[in-house]
Amino acid sequence: MTEQADMLLMEIEEKMEKCVQALVRDFATIRTGRANPSLLDRIHVNYYGAETPLKQVASISVPEAQQLYIKPFDKSALKDIEKAINESDLGLPPSSDGVGIRLTLPALTGERRKQLVKEVEKMSEGGKVAVRNVRRDGNDQMKKLGLPEDVETGYLEDIQKLTDKFIKLVDDATKSKSDDLLSV
Repeated sequence: MTEQADMLLMEIEEKMEKCVQALVRDFATIRTGRANPSLLDRIHVNYYGAETPLKQVASISVPEAQQLYIKPFDKSALKDIEKAINESDLGLPPSSDGVGIRLTLPALTGERRKQLVKEVEKMSEGGKVAVRNVRRDGNDQMKKLGLPEDVETGYLEDIQKLTDKFIKLVDDATKSKSDDLLSV
């Protein structure tokens, strides 16, 4: 019986870890003023009629601290990539040289930095909600196992400890990203 509970506890921890990892990946798509290829992770290109992630149709490099260079594997995709970047929410004008596309990241203004910090905080709250949802589902599953009350209480406390641990990880990641955004 406790074997099932231990397995459930490991499963809950794994799910919470995935919530935090997803949040950190989302944070990587918010630019901090330095060029980072993960800024383009959300961009999909209409490549031969299929929505394809940009990094599957082109190589992305960082030639300078404020610049990204996108070189398609297939030159015919250049226009489609340019179109996808223009239609995205990046707000960066692509500059094509016939072989690849340069994206120059302008310096962030103080006001824009504050907006991005608010966006990070909103994403952070979503991450915390995801962790809490895993806790709720885990508690429900634990109660369905029909363990003796004192044993069940111990496992529910363990789930709460995991929740606290992962909420702290979300807070740490949020603080790190916010500090990164606010540092000039």
